[in-house]
Amino acid sequence: MSVQSHIAELERRHAALERELDEANQHPSVDGTTLRELKRQKLALKDEIVKLSSEAKVLH
Repeated sequence: MSVQSHIAELERRHAALERELDEANQHPSVDGTTLRELKRQKLALKDEIVKLSSEAKVLH
């Protein structure tokens, strides 16, 4: 898998987590722990995207 395709996959997963987080925020029955975990996962993906994007720029 190329770096660009890996970044694209991470971006798709990040967008999916964004949608899941938006849906969870609309339901009062979702607890804070679930919301924190979704946010943590989303942030981890974002960090990985930024890291890989930076590395890809250095290679070009």
